[in-house]
Formats: sequence, C-alpha cells, structure tokens
Amino acid sequence: MITTLHRPLPRTLVLVGLMGAGKTAVGKRVAARLGLGFVDADHEIETAAGCTIPDIFARYGEPAFRDLERRVIARLMRDPVQVLSTGGGAFMDPQTRDVIAELGLSVWLKADLAVLAARTAKRSNRPLLRGGDPKTLLAELMERRHPIYALADLTVESRDGPVEETVDRVLAAIDAHLAATAAAEETAPAGRTD
Repeated sequence: MITTLHRPLPRTLVLVGLMGAGKTAVGKRVAARLGLGFVDADHEIETAAGCTIPDIFARYGEPAFRDLERRVIARLMRDPVQVLSTGGGAFMDPQTRDVIAELGLSVWLKADLAVLAARTAKRSNRPLLRGGDPKTLLAELMERRHPIYALADLTVESRDGPVEETVDRVLAAIDAHLAATAAAEETAPAGRTD
C-alpha cells in the first residue's frame, strides 16, 4: 500500500471520468493519504445553486448547469492544492479542460461498462440516466466521452474490487508521473543566455 508520494503534489489533483467511476470514493481516500483537502465539485455546485443537481437540470436545463459547473471548477482550481472530484461531464467542456490543464494534474478513472452500470444502479440521482436503459445510456456516454477523457494527464483503471486498490493505483501513477517530470526537468538543456 502506498501511503504517500515521494515528492509533494505541486498542483490540485483532479479526478475525471464517468459517473460511477469512483471519483468521490477514491478522491476522499487519496486526499486522506496525502494529508490534503478533498472537494466534490458537484457538492460545491449544489451549494452555489441552493438546490440539487437534478433540480438544476429540471428547472434550468443542462446548459445552465454546465455554465455553473464551469465557473465553480474554475474557482476551485485557484484554491490551495487539494483533491478535486468532478462530475462526469465537466471535463467535456473545453474551458474547464484548459483550466484543469493549466492549474491541475488530471487523472481519468476509467471503468468498464459492467462496473459503471452496477455502481450507478445503486443511486437514483443521475439526470443523464433517466429516460432510457441506464446501461445503453452509459455505453453511449462512454463512446462520446472516452476520447476526451483520454486527454487527461494520467489514466488509472477503476476496477470492481476494494476501493483501496484503485487508490493505490492512483498514487502509484502520480508518483511515477512526478518522478518522470522531475527527471525530464533535470536532463533538459539549460536555456541559452546570449
């Protein structure tokens, strides 16, 4: 079990991926192991709106929700280094992706369809899974979103099994990424001074 990193996390860790990938469960545990704060963007959006995400969708529609989501995440990215769990559609927004790329380190928690379907079946507050077969809707979301999620800095498998195993994989991937970044910086030629 990896309990910490060999180097300090220099930027906010942003977890992206489909609903049910484990962003909140994994994020809370990663934050605890690193001694960092944890923030769930969906919770912050609900606080800002004064109502639930399903209510925002019902009252104002998805475009209004995405606008609020964009603004809340941009604000959160300017806070001190922390672990941030985002909603499944957040990373699809180009402006949000740009802010995350500039100020954060993104990790795509990638889960297969069976895992996502089993996990999302346990909760009824998923507006995008209403109005059809949830497994079919998830498959459609995977097809549209996976190419964009693949733009994240790191990809970590979120498998069926103990959440601590996914936490270990996330920390190992971050540790390897930070080591590779540090090595690249050490071997990069110094800039010319003339």
